[in-house]
Amino acid sequence: MLRLNEASLGARVTSDDVTRASRASGELLAQVQKGEVCYRSSLGWLHVDEWASVEQLVRIAELASRLRAETDTFVLIGVGGSNNAARAVLRALGQPDSTHQVVWAGNTLSPRALNEMLASLEGHEAVIDCVAKNFETLEPGSSFRLLRQWMSAHMDASQIARHIVCCGTPKSQLEKLCTDEGYAFTTFPPNVGGRFTAFTPVHLLALAYAGIDIHALVQGARDEERRLRQTSARPEDNAALRYAQIRHLAWEEGMRVELLSSFEPCLSGVSLWWQQLFGESEGKGDRGLLPASAQYSEDLHSLGQYVQEGTPLLMETLLDVLEARESDRLVLGGTDVADGFDYLDGMDFWDINKASFHATRAAHARRLPCPTIELERLDEHTLGELLYFFMFSCYLSARLLEVNPFNQPGVEAYKQLMFRTLRGA
Repeated sequence: MLRLNEASLGARVTSDDVTRASRASGELLAQVQKGEVCYRSSLGWLHVDEWASVEQLVRIAELASRLRAETDTFVLIGVGGSNNAARAVLRALGQPDSTHQVVWAGNTLSPRALNEMLASLEGHEAVIDCVAKNFETLEPGSSFRLLRQWMSAHMDASQIARHIVCCGTPKSQLEKLCTDEGYAFTTFPPNVGGRFTAFTPVHLLALAYAGIDIHALVQGARDEERRLRQTSARPEDNAALRYAQIRHLAWEEGMRVELLSSFEPCLSGVSLWWQQLFGESEGKGDRGLLPASAQYSEDLHSLGQYVQEGTPLLMETLLDVLEARESDRLVLGGTDVADGFDYLDGMDFWDINKASFHATRAAHARRLPCPTIELERLDEHTLGELLYFFMFSCYLSARLLEVNPFNQPGVEAYKQLMFRTLRGA
């Protein structure tokens, strides 16, 4: 079970402060647990089973199985919320089946990166999944065109339609294209914004194709939903509310950055997903903590100096995995060379890494708030817990800031300028 550890919360914000603030927010918590009417059109993620029921998961798994039987590569075309959750899970767990790979497209306009993506498809049977709630975004739209061009050069026209799946909004240009060309079309959940789609077919199809246990992933989310939406519990016992209050109290104390840090590089994808979730949800009206991330222990030798002695404008949330998998064990043996590291003889790198984690947290907590989110182990179930925890916390945190958690007007501003430039060229 996921836990919020406040033992090293550190300076400027205390657990007593968090408890008092959480008690005072009982009415807000109740509203969020129920789902506020004003945000009804964006709350399809709040109840996990709305888009990830057992029956829906079976259908997703069946489609993934058919695609796996016919291909060995799944190209997910999407940007931001259309691919970040799937990338986070696969980065954390690895792609368990070496015979089937997931490739990412639609998240860059760099010709070098696009050429590298195309090169990775050579010699493979690929299926394309174009995910676009609004089929007007340049990155996925241009990549979809590029990949259809690649398919035309590598297979008969009669085969192409069977190798393309699209996920979009009904009556959109994407659905019309699918109807005209015979591509399979699935519905992007109309009541879920992109960054909240972790437990919808948007991501679950790619994960099932890769061999991830999507039933365990979704069950983790269900279990976390049950805990966080338990209306009989005291507000101060709700971990998501406490995390949201830590962030809000840090904001009120003048902190302007939250650093999400981990000693497991495989969690870097979770950090990128988290950055979009909180950045798009809270960064409005000159408000919100800037979400940033660090990968320790490497970044201790760069950002670590700033965290320890730089401008005191940040809080740091740490992710900690408590139990090692067997594959995470690596014992360091002795040597006949006098290298000065004899004290490490017989030590497991898991324990060495943990010693670095605890020392770092203790040092940083002397000057800034350092809450820790603890995962029992690293598997599908715990990742499901973590992703749902962050989404629910984000809803609460944005409401404490008094901003709309579900829009992103700033993103649309740059798109308008970009389209004006390209269409006028």
